[in-house]
Formats: sequence, structure tokens, C-alpha cells
Amino acid sequence: MKHTHPLTRILAAALGVICGAVLAMPGPAAAATPDYVIGPGDVLQVFVWRNPDLSVTVPVRPDGKISTPLNEDMAAVGKTPSQLAHDIEMKLAEYVRSPHVNVIVTKPASVFSQVKVIGQVTHPEAVAYRNGMTVLDAVLAVGGLTEYAAGNRARIVRMVNGTETDIPVRLGALVNNGDMSQNKPLQPGDVLVVPESRF
Repeated sequence: MKHTHPLTRILAAALGVICGAVLAMPGPAAAATPDYVIGPGDVLQVFVWRNPDLSVTVPVRPDGKISTPLNEDMAAVGKTPSQLAHDIEMKLAEYVRSPHVNVIVTKPASVFSQVKVIGQVTHPEAVAYRNGMTVLDAVLAVGGLTEYAAGNRARIVRMVNGTETDIPVRLGALVNNGDMSQNKPLQPGDVLVVPESRF
């Protein structure tokens, strides 16, 4: 049987703790995720490489469009930052040779960056989405379930490719019994519905 040197064991344990700490670090905001969907009210930073005069920070207007130099009406709502960057590049190619554009959502403010919690919770409201957010995070953010909540009949309503999808969640089992298998991950734009119990 091979014996491991005590120092090797200590170093391995320390490395495990460091790796665990790095993995546990909070992720970036919803704006940083590549599949983030731009919505009205978001603030975008449009960076055009080697063209500082064309680089701007702009809000997404209520009509879903943005105004940038050389392009007054570019549709932004419903696109990811990379899709919008590509569209801006196509437009700028009329004026600039081989433009390279980056779009960063600096302030996510639209419904696409929120999770709504409705029904039998203490404070039904929209909660700002953050990376790694789960059902339990959302329930705690709105003050928990009311005494009339039918937690085990809760559901997440999510739009998938334009189709509304229901994902059942047994909130009662999660909150009361600690069943972490019910602590499902949330996505921006989700609606968590907690119905009233039937008497």
C-alpha cells in the first residue's frame, strides 16, 4: 500500500478548498450571459473597434430600437448582444471597412432580466435575475409562502422558442422538507406561479 506524504495531503486539501471557493464565487450579472435577450429599458454599450467616434452607450427605447452614429433606428429588442453586434456591423460596413462591434448590456432593466413571482407569496413582485438564480432564491426574495399557498402545485412558466412551457415545482417539499431536487434553476423572464390551496 502506497503512503502519501503528509505535506502532499495538506497541499491537495488546500487546493481543493481554493478550487471550491473559486467555483462558489458569484457569477456575472444576467447581462454577461451570451444568451441574454435585450429588452426595452436596457442600457447598452456599443463599442466599435478603432472607431471611438462610433462607440456609444445608449438606452433601448420603448419602441425596441436604439440610435447609434450612422444608424438612427436599429431594432434591438429580442436579440442577444452578439446578434445585435452582427447587425450593427452589417450596417456600418456601408461606411467603415471591416467594422468589428461589441455590444455589452451595462444595465439590464427590462422584463427579460427579471423573474416574476406571483400568487400566494408574502410580497408578489418581479425580482432582478442574477446568474445561478434558483426557485428558493426567488421565494426567499419575496418573503416566502403564505399560509394559503399550495406550494406543491407551484409551477414555472417559461417561454421556450416562442412557446409557453409549464415546469412543475413542489415548493412545499422544498421549503418544508428540504427536498433540494425541487430547487430548480431559473432563467430571465420566468414566472413562478404559486396557487392557492383548495379547501
